[in-house]
Amino acid sequence: MPKTSLDAIDRKILKYLIKNARMPFLEIARECGISGAAIHQRIRKLDDSDVILGSRLIVDPKMMGFDVCAHISITLKDPQLLKQTVEQLKEIPEIVEAHFITGSGNILVKLYCVDNEHLMRTIFDGILRIQGVSSTETQISLQEAFQRQVNIDFIEE
Repeated sequence: MPKTSLDAIDRKILKYLIKNARMPFLEIARECGISGAAIHQRIRKLDDSDVILGSRLIVDPKMMGFDVCAHISITLKDPQLLKQTVEQLKEIPEIVEAHFITGSGNILVKLYCVDNEHLMRTIFDGILRIQGVSSTETQISLQEAFQRQVNIDFIEE
């Protein structure tokens, strides 16, 4: 996938949106010293080029009763089953992220459950029943220390 070229204004726009996705476009335009029309045009370009993948509301899983966050490394029986395994993992509602990984295992998933019993049922009745799954290794998160978006200061023109 080709990388999108970002100039200083694009990076400044992204910094504001990363900090507050609800910030009004006209306020961003004022901060960047460009017109409202130009800000709309630039944000549309960033959206069309898939630099911006959308905006979302972030809820706190713990506040909603999901007391267990776990990361599970999944090893496949056969790497050719990767695509179909991922499609089946998408059907498990507790899983919120899935990554192809190197090292021990093939897929790393992040999931939220209400308690350890719910986690156990999700592993045994969900993940381990998928035909392509050979084994799993579970790590329970005791507490999320922090979460953030990427730091775009590392991107050069």
